[in-house]
Amino acid sequence: QVQLVESGGGLVQAGGSLRLSCAASGRTFSSYAMAWFRQAPGKEREFVAAKRGVSTYYADSGKGRFTISRDNAKNTVYLQMNNLKPEATAVYYCAATIGMVRSTEDMYDYWGQGTQVTVSS
Repeated sequence: QVQLVESGGGLVQAGGSLRLSCAASGRTFSSYAMAWFRQAPGKEREFVAAKRGVSTYYADSGKGRFTISRDNAKNTVYLQMNNLKPEATAVYYCAATIGMVRSTEDMYDYWGQGTQVTVSS
């Protein structure tokens, strides 16, 4: 069982930056593919980024502005978001699954409670 706790959300002006963190429980953190998803009001949850080892994937919406990283010694995955746009306003979720990196939410077994990101124009 893996427990995930996100932090770092908040209110930021367009063009600003935020760094989200997701702390995971468990001893085999490095074995998990870790991902960020987001859900905007009235929309379905969508993939943002994922990473395991050297495998890293981004949704087109975040390429060049978002960076996912992880510190396996701290059991933590991060999402650095730069040059934020109002359309990035959403609840951001951390997710984990054993094995390969995936971009489909159904393939992730563990989820955090989410952290709100609001980007004002």
